[in-house]
Amino acid sequence: MIRHVVLFNWTADATDEQKERVAAELGRLPALIPSLRAYHFGSNAGINPGTWDFAVVADCDDLDGYLAYRDNPEHRAMIDKHITPIVAQRAATQYEF
Repeated sequence: MIRHVVLFNWTADATDEQKERVAAELGRLPALIPSLRAYHFGSNAGINPGTWDFAVVADCDDLDGYLAYRDNPEHRAMIDKHITPIVAQRAATQYEF
């Protein structure tokens, strides 16, 4: 299986409404992308200092499934419209498990 992990820090001017919209749009993806086996996301719980604002974790059966998720047109459009405008920093990794 492939696990994809993304961390975001939002811009200082990102509104609560924009952040909530990101979560709502991400919540639509599992129904649209059959290759997603598990999909979790959420805002930082604020437990430790020096952490990121938001995380996404996506599990797929294999590389083809991950690529189908990564390249899905709805996913790409959602990133362009709702995430890119409010991202200050992004970090990502993929690993097999």
